Amino acid sequence: MVAMPALAPDHPLNGRTGRSPLVRAYRGDRPEVTPVWFMRQAGRSLPEYRELRARTDGPARDMIDTCLEPELASEITLQPVRRHGVDAAIFFSDIMVPLRLVGVDVRIEPGVGPVVREPIRTPDDVERLVALDPATLDAALEPVREGVRRTVAGLAELGDGTTPLIGFAGAPFTLAAYLVAGRPSKDHLEARTLMRSHPEAWDRLTRWAAEVTGRFLRAQVEEGASAAQLFDSWAGSLPLEQYREHVAPASRLALDHVRDLDDATGTRVPLVHFGVGAGELYGAMDLDVDAIGVDWRVPLDIALERIGADVTVQGNLDPAVLGAPWEIVLAAIDHVMLAGSVARAHVFNLGHGVPPTADPEVLTRIVQAVHAR
Repeated sequence: MVAMPALAPDHPLNGRTGRSPLVRAYRGDRPEVTPVWFMRQAGRSLPEYRELRARTDGPARDMIDTCLEPELASEITLQPVRRHGVDAAIFFSDIMVPLRLVGVDVRIEPGVGPVVREPIRTPDDVERLVALDPATLDAALEPVREGVRRTVAGLAELGDGTTPLIGFAGAPFTLAAYLVAGRPSKDHLEARTLMRSHPEAWDRLTRWAAEVTGRFLRAQVEEGASAAQLFDSWAGSLPLEQYREHVAPASRLALDHVRDLDDATGTRVPLVHFGVGAGELYGAMDLDVDAIGVDWRVPLDIALERIGADVTVQGNLDPAVLGAPWEIVLAAIDHVMLAGSVARAHVFNLGHGVPPTADPEVLTRIVQAVHAR
């Protein structure tokens, strides 16, 4: 039997984070207190983040540039842990970072989002893109690795030092959707058209994207992330059969880049799969993962029925509730926790990212309320 690659002896999972509430919950061991963190907890909702960006950003710098500054990325990652007392940090980066590093001309334009200079619309375009060798990432990812190392060291100095870091990457379909459309799209018509018109080229594109994003995710885990989340922003635009045939295989390939990494007990790094608007896809999203993230559209207990597997659920407070009176927020928290109580374990989160208008004080109170339940 082939031995599984082991994480370094000093990896946090082999010590301080291995029994943290988050890691226990992801692995199916329901902790005494429900762990909580928020997608997009680092960044735009925090005044300390806006102050930092104002001090460090120049006219030619975009979000990807900030992500590739290890000291900045680490500091931004740590800010919500200090402020909110959440049970995990999520590495501050962007799903487009590995595309930039492998040679794609992409920028994050304020008020727009990711913009690709030369969209991928034809099979010839795909062949031009896949000629960019994903193996070149091994050296180019050093700023990401350094950012993770700094963050892990910073987390060791906060509280009792057991707060884990979550690594994340964009799912191949989401990356492909941006590459084909060239910018954010409401219906992803361009991507769906390439998928239908040229399925072989689409397969080449998504397998290449899986290799790129998988290497990005693995680098974070190797340097100290204690869990890995694959984030599919646009999966909900697809019907189930198209997802199964044209998307799920590439997402599985991306996750394969980290699923072979085990800790000193022989247990692999926890894997989380999240999709936006994916209520009809949950049964196909269990790609041998430990947890499924659920957005706000489907109650956790119903999502678990659709998944049809013994997994941890993550979510799924509606971000719109953050602006409601506190008694409504509390009622919504209780509703989510009741629905999540039927799962083997539950990680409390929002059903999507923290809005930029969110009051940080409300997020802190939510963490305290969940811990008190």
